[in-house]
Amino acid sequence: MTVIVVMGVSGSGKTTVGTELADALGVEYAEADTFHPQANIDKMTAGIALTDADRAPWLEAIAGWIRAHQESGGVVTSSALKRRYRDVLRTGGKVWFAHLHGDREVLAERMKTRKGHFMPVSLLDSQLADLEPLEPDEPGAIFDIRETPDEITEAALTAVRERA
Repeated sequence: MTVIVVMGVSGSGKTTVGTELADALGVEYAEADTFHPQANIDKMTAGIALTDADRAPWLEAIAGWIRAHQESGGVVTSSALKRRYRDVLRTGGKVWFAHLHGDREVLAERMKTRKGHFMPVSLLDSQLADLEPLEPDEPGAIFDIRETPDEITEAALTAVRERA
């Protein structure tokens, strides 16, 4: 079975769409932030961008979750900003990426208004600079965050079903 990875920069709606997808499919959901070691969370909270070395154990942990859900399927979030990060996630098994994409202004506004999240708006530009869109050989689709979470979820479900 395929595991859906809901990807995008901070503020793109990964958690909202991810939980909706998991509910619609009746599969387990995992939030990428829970896979971060505390040191990563501390760095981001302080406004310090993560390095590839910082991200390595986080990506491996998510790949392990993907591996453990190959039979049952699942939905997990991950910024998955770079192709090489997505390559690590694919070592866990069969995945399909739902890339939530939008304008910086929309993303920044969402980040400013959300409560209880450690990621400061000051790191948005570094994430956007690192973002490498899905390439044609990567399984998945790009969704515009100007659509509602329900619309994105329905479009993603349709795309996943058409692919199967």
